[in-house]
Amino acid sequence: MKIYQGVVLTLEVIVLIVKMYATWFYSIYKFFVPPEPKSVKGEIILITGAGHGMGREMALSFAKLGGTIVCVDINSTGNQETVEMIKDSKGKAHSYLCDVTSRTSINEMAEKIRKEVGEVTILINNAGIMPCKPLLQTGEKEIRTAFEVNCLAHLWTLQAFLPGMMERNHGHIVAMSSMAGVIGLRNLVPYCGTKFAVRGMMEAVHEELREDPRDFSGIKLTCICPYIVDTGLCKNPKIKFPSLMKILSPQEAVEHIVDAVRREYHEITIPSSLYYINQMFRVFPRSVPLHIKDFLDSGLEAQ
Repeated sequence: MKIYQGVVLTLEVIVLIVKMYATWFYSIYKFFVPPEPKSVKGEIILITGAGHGMGREMALSFAKLGGTIVCVDINSTGNQETVEMIKDSKGKAHSYLCDVTSRTSINEMAEKIRKEVGEVTILINNAGIMPCKPLLQTGEKEIRTAFEVNCLAHLWTLQAFLPGMMERNHGHIVAMSSMAGVIGLRNLVPYCGTKFAVRGMMEAVHEELREDPRDFSGIKLTCICPYIVDTGLCKNPKIKFPSLMKILSPQEAVEHIVDAVRREYHEITIPSSLYYINQMFRVFPRSVPLHIKDFLDSGLEAQ
């Protein structure tokens, strides 16, 4: 019996090693030969925070690609402006007013969307706020609101729209995290907490779907980690090397986001170089990347 168990274990280890090497070679191949962008024509694409900034730019970009856009925002004026901009360009769009911090409001909106538009097939959790000040100067309400908008809202929309995707084994979930969800930054303690949480949630949802005995391979997940984007949230950016780590316009950031969704990337940073820099320095002792961080000397000053 012990010999049999030893043989089985040896075979399992060999299979594991073969899988690991095969995955490595395939990943290297995909790095040099990226997947073809998929079509989003006919997809029903819900975007939270669609009334301005990157939410608006994503709505306009996906509409040009033939998607039916469901614009969601608490700002009815800005949201309707986005819808009108899409319709003026002969696109399809619908406006829904919703407070994403309210699970009840999200569930009621989801039911209306199913009746009036159809099942959401691409969910983009974009709405967010950024309190920027030292932790000890941040009030309880600011902290709670940051977690409700940036983090809990993702859970409520997932619970509302993921079941429909699972029924059809078709869908795509996109979550806006941040480079502040990859590295900690001063003056952004609650914000970093929310964005680290988003990355963790996306990884956990991926594992729930992957390990489920049913086939959910048709549901894709993409986590987006931008650096500083000029959406109005970053009031006092500090950048030592602007040519290396420049502030991006919403249009520039959205080009990368749309491409990542269409190519079904699991996670990207904007710019993409930060992803590989972060992965490389994570293998060093903790003090080593801190020296690099101090040298780059970038972040946000308190508002």
